[in-house]
Amino acid sequence: MSPLWTKLKHVNFKLFQVPVRYLNLMEYQSKHLLKQCGVSIQDFCMVDTSSSNELNTFRADEYVIKAQILAGGRGKGHFDNGFKGGVHITKNFSDIPNIVNKMLGHRLVTKQTPKEGIPVMKVMIARSVNILRETYISIIMDRQKNGPVIIASPAGGMDIETVAEKTPHLIKTIPVDIFEGVTDEKARDLAEFLEFKGPLREKAVREIKKLWELFLKVDATQLEINPLVETDKAEVISVDAKLNFDDNAKYRQKSIFSMENNEEEDPREVTAASYNLNYIGMNGNIGCLVNGAGLAMATMDIIKLYGGEPANFLDVGGGVSEKQVSAAFQILTADKNVQAILVNVFGGIVNCSTIANGIVNSCKSAGLKIPLVVRLQGTNVNEARKIIDTSGLPIQTASSLDDAALKAIKSIS
Repeated sequence: MSPLWTKLKHVNFKLFQVPVRYLNLMEYQSKHLLKQCGVSIQDFCMVDTSSSNELNTFRADEYVIKAQILAGGRGKGHFDNGFKGGVHITKNFSDIPNIVNKMLGHRLVTKQTPKEGIPVMKVMIARSVNILRETYISIIMDRQKNGPVIIASPAGGMDIETVAEKTPHLIKTIPVDIFEGVTDEKARDLAEFLEFKGPLREKAVREIKKLWELFLKVDATQLEINPLVETDKAEVISVDAKLNFDDNAKYRQKSIFSMENNEEEDPREVTAASYNLNYIGMNGNIGCLVNGAGLAMATMDIIKLYGGEPANFLDVGGGVSEKQVSAAFQILTADKNVQAILVNVFGGIVNCSTIANGIVNSCKSAGLKIPLVVRLQGTNVNEARKIIDTSGLPIQTASSLDDAALKAIKSIS
């Protein structure tokens, strides 16, 4: 395993799937979509930092108060003010304002957040249900099956990966014909596998079919219900939901994509995404501009190998334009930790002269204040080198990746 992979293995690698970025919704947003499609969920209301009147009329026998952030492990998390737990249960309505005030505007730290945590701007208050049994069901797109598959397990409420590893017989995977859909027979087979019995079986069948309808309606790439529960009131309810959506559906799912919340993201990632660039910030001082995730990993590994520290992962992709190159340079040079920039581009689809023009024009317009090392290979590389050589800018060129890494490290040592 490469040294950089060890460091990056917890990074959100969905950004490496160029050129697709996936939209993630918070729990309450997913529940709104489930409710609109008739899926059975807990009643809930929302409170945010601007205050909300929803809570004034919301009543239940027992309440679940849940901080809303795009991270798991909230129940075991803690806030920067010392308050423990991002999920609380109470039967006393009068307890809710105090709990909410300790959550709103404070940073929640969990095993899936940065060490400084994520600010909580919204809190969901839901009707608590007495769960008798938890199951798991998800619908995902599977390349190997050339379409959607349903994954189900009677062992819900835990990591499905752990269930698959330790008790694989408790996992059922069913490919779904996109034209046939989820038939009554297929839904009953799943309900039986999930161990819903008697009248609950038909309720589970209806819920499974509604989940499939939702999956199609919203152009989802993933719909995960963990858990799908059986309650003491003979209900079948989706207690927690996670949905992902493909950017390709944005033009016909405008209302859903308008829900996207960038408050939790690194502003540099948001800016990069607006130019169809993939950016992940790191803690080093050598900025990396490459084309392709594999080349990015190799570039960062070589920098580490020779004793340097990469400051970022920035992939401009295969169909990059001069405008995108310029945007990439602005993102890199805006980072005060970046003391040198290494450009490593292999021109297959990418025309090296496009990269060269973008580099030269960006440096001239913004003013090149830090060392820049460029290694180009592939399509139109001779023309690209000529553009750089005649630019009059103090740009160092490199003959190989090793040469480029050594020059970048030496330039700041």
